[in-house]
Amino acid sequence: MTDAYDPTQDGAKMSFRKDMSYGDYLRMDQVLGAQHLLSDAHDEMLFIIQHQTSELWMRLVLHEISAARDLIGRGQFQPAFKMLTRVARIFDQLNSAWDVLRTMTPSDYTTFREALGNSSGFQSHQYRLIEYALGNRNTSMMKMHEHRPELHRLLQDELARPSLYHVALDALSGETGISFDPSVFRMDAPHQSDETVIAAWTKIYRAPETYWTLYELAEKLVDLEDYFRRWRFNHVTTVERVIGFKRGTGGTSGVQYLRRMLEVELFPELWHLRGGL
Repeated sequence: MTDAYDPTQDGAKMSFRKDMSYGDYLRMDQVLGAQHLLSDAHDEMLFIIQHQTSELWMRLVLHEISAARDLIGRGQFQPAFKMLTRVARIFDQLNSAWDVLRTMTPSDYTTFREALGNSSGFQSHQYRLIEYALGNRNTSMMKMHEHRPELHRLLQDELARPSLYHVALDALSGETGISFDPSVFRMDAPHQSDETVIAAWTKIYRAPETYWTLYELAEKLVDLEDYFRRWRFNHVTTVERVIGFKRGTGGTSGVQYLRRMLEVELFPELWHLRGGL
């Protein structure tokens, strides 16, 4: 019989009375103590953890987008590309999480839905920050955060910064010498497709060897939006599977609202140019 493995023989530290442990570093007591169920329903734990982990991933998305935006603004594209790739992969991770939530049936959800009151993922301030950082700046969505002045201020601060797409368009204009109408850089409204911007991106795509850095930037943005769209689509499918066409807990039309959101384009010119190549 083989003796049980003793990690101290490999030099593993086993006493943490005076030193920081894994759990200390990650604040695991706070993280694992943050699931406060409001019902006796078994599946409420799944629902809470699904949304808490999604918010943690969204926090990382904001961290990466903010850094990538600053780097692109300074012309440091390569490290920004790595960050944008990471954001796309985070949305892929978020996509997989819907598969777990879809194991909850409509019958399961009804056992605790009333406990949610009017709370809804629709009210996520981090999701709103991501939309604003990427360029979908629907300011009417800010009203629901007025009861939390510190969150409302975060959204206002984001609106005061150029979006990720704004800095990409600055780089595009500088490289191609094509000037864009000031409306393209509007800070307080969703970005709308512009023919001059389409022409500039088309110039990049017709000569990728000449404009390789911007060509790569464009494809990183398309990749990011591709994964973001898949996440939204899977959200719609999950909601329809679990609640059908009931109204959402936050008061929206539920599936119908989410389907409208599928029509939103973050970087429209990068999609529209493809048919003309």
